[in-house]
Amino acid sequence: MPDFIEELKWRGMIHDMMPGAEDQLKSEMVTAYVGIDPTASSLHIGHLVSVMMLKHFQRCGHKPIVLVGGATGLIGDPSGKSEERNLLDEETLRYNQEQLKKQLRRFLEFDKGENKAEMVNNYDWMKDVSFLEFIRDIGKHITINYMMSKDSVKNRLESGLSFTEFSYQLVQGYDFLHLYREKNCKLQMGGSDQWGNIVTGTELIRRKDGGEAWGLTCPLITKADGSKFGKTEAGNVWLDPEMTSAYRFYQFWLNISDVDAQRFVKIFTLLSKTEVEELIKEHGEAPQRRLLQKTLAREMTLMIHSVADLEIAEEASGILFGKGTTDTLRKIDEKTFLDIFEGVPRYEVSTDLFSGETTLSELLAGITSVFSSKGEMRRFVKGGGLGINKEKVNDPEEIVDNPRLINNKYLLVQKGKKNYYLIIVR
Repeated sequence: MPDFIEELKWRGMIHDMMPGAEDQLKSEMVTAYVGIDPTASSLHIGHLVSVMMLKHFQRCGHKPIVLVGGATGLIGDPSGKSEERNLLDEETLRYNQEQLKKQLRRFLEFDKGENKAEMVNNYDWMKDVSFLEFIRDIGKHITINYMMSKDSVKNRLESGLSFTEFSYQLVQGYDFLHLYREKNCKLQMGGSDQWGNIVTGTELIRRKDGGEAWGLTCPLITKADGSKFGKTEAGNVWLDPEMTSAYRFYQFWLNISDVDAQRFVKIFTLLSKTEVEELIKEHGEAPQRRLLQKTLAREMTLMIHSVADLEIAEEASGILFGKGTTDTLRKIDEKTFLDIFEGVPRYEVSTDLFSGETTLSELLAGITSVFSSKGEMRRFVKGGGLGINKEKVNDPEEIVDNPRLINNKYLLVQKGKKNYYLIIVR
C-alpha cells in the first residue's frame, strides 16, 4: 500500500497537519472523515480536493467516512464567507443529500473491504439533542475566547456574525466527538479554511474524553491569476451533467493555464508520480500541444462522467476548429449542441420556411442577414467558404427543408473558417 502522507506531499495536497498524525497513520488503519454540507443537489469541482483526499486515503488502506451535514447544513458554515447565506429547509437538504451520495460512489468503495467507506448524516444524531443539553454538555468545554480566536469568526466581526453561525464550530466539533466515540474516527480532513473548526473538534475530544485526535487540511485551490478555482462566467462547474454538461466540464479542464495544469494534474488525477513527471516533461518540450490540459480533461471527464461522454466531448471540442461532420452534430445532445455554439449570432425563423419552397439564398441573404446580399453569398459559395451543418454548399439556390435540421430545430451556418451562425426554427 502507498504511504498516504507521502502521496499527499508530492501531490501538493497538505496545508496543515497536527503533530502525531503521520505516526498514527503509519502504525494502524485509521478512520478519517470529511464533511460536506448538502446546500446544493450536486457536488462542484471545488469539493473535489477533499474528496480526492478521501479517495487516496482509502487506496492507502485506511477507512474513509463522508459526513453529509444535514444538521450543519441547516446552520451554515461562516468559514470563508463574507455574509450569512440563506438556510435551506430539511426536505431540500434531504433531497440534496441523496443526490450527493450517488455522486460520491464514483470515488469511494462503499460495499466491500475492511476499509469500505461509510456515509453518515449528522442530522441523525443532532436531531434529538436539545439546546439546553447541548450548551450544558458541549458549550461549557469551549470558552468564548477560544471561539473568538478562530479566523472564521474574526474575519466576520465587522460585517456581522449571527449566533447561529458563531455556534457552527461547536456543532462541527461535536460531530468529530460523536464519530470518535461511535466509529473510532481519529482524523478529520478538509480545506485549510476548516482548520479552526477541526481543531475545536480535537480539543473537545481531549477535554470531554481525554482522547487524542488529529486534523489535516489541504490548500484552498485558486488559479494562477488569483481567481477562484471552479468558477466560470456561467458559475460553478458542477458534477451533475444537468447542471454542467460533460462538454462544458471537459472544456473547463482543457482551457486552464499551463501553470495550473501542472498543479492540477497532481491533485485531481490518479496518475502516478512517474507518469505525472513524464507528462510535465513532455508538455514542456511542446507546450503548444497542450498535453497536460488534454490529459486532465480526459482523466477528469472519465472519472466524473463516462467513456461515451468523453468521446462526445472530444468530438464536440473539435467542431469550432474545423473538425466534425454532420453526423457529429446529429449525434450530440441538444444541451451540448447549444453549449458549443453559445454566443454565436442567432436567428429565429418560422417552421413554414422549411416546407420545401425556400432557397438558401433567400434564407441567408434575405430573411436573415448572414450575408448582406445574394452576390456576397455567391462569392462565398464559389470560393468554397459556405457550409451548412458542416457540409460544403455548392448551389446557393438549393432548397432548405426539414430533413436538414439538427434535432428538427437547428441549422448551423459556417461562413468562412471561423464565423458561425445558428438558425433556430420555431
